[in-house]
Amino acid sequence: MNTEPSAYHQRVAEEKRAAILRAATRLFLDSGYDRTSLAKIAEAAGVSKATLFKQFPTKAALFDAIVTVSWQAGEGDEDAPPPGDFRAGLALIGRRYADLLMRPDMADLFRIVIAELPRFPELAESQFHRGKMPYFDSVRRYLKAEQEAGTVRLEDPELAATQFLGMISNYVFWPRLLLAHWAPDGAAVESVVDEAVLMMAARYAAA
Repeated sequence: MNTEPSAYHQRVAEEKRAAILRAATRLFLDSGYDRTSLAKIAEAAGVSKATLFKQFPTKAALFDAIVTVSWQAGEGDEDAPPPGDFRAGLALIGRRYADLLMRPDMADLFRIVIAELPRFPELAESQFHRGKMPYFDSVRRYLKAEQEAGTVRLEDPELAATQFLGMISNYVFWPRLLLAHWAPDGAAVESVVDEAVLMMAARYAAA
């Protein structure tokens, strides 16, 4: 007897999971992490409490899932570009990073963490270790691969990754936390990424 879930049931489970994550994010923003119960999230998501508890037995587990999903690359964006063309590789990473930061759920995630930091520092720990650092490490590994390929001259891939991502996030993302209508258009974002690539190439490219 086949006990594997059918494609239909898998799709339904994924849809319910996505609905739970959306509802939890909205309630955490509107009511605060502490004042939002799993029961309220289940009701807002339109699922039974049993369904929610089966996937997320605690609020901490649910928040961890929100962080993980928020920092996931888009479909087809999981793999780092191969080393060998430093400028092209950085441009691809930069565009992917800008797209990631401009998602609505990314700003929501940071707002939750900042609002709850005094009472729930573990949320910031989750955001840092499950979201930001894994993504940062993927960029650092790419720069290390370029270093080993001889296309760049750098002594500290970690510092270089910080510089590159910072040039993009300082324009694309951080103003959104203070300015409600900050929404640079595609051409402006593309220009910021291109300039960041040029700065990195001027500083680190071997030729």
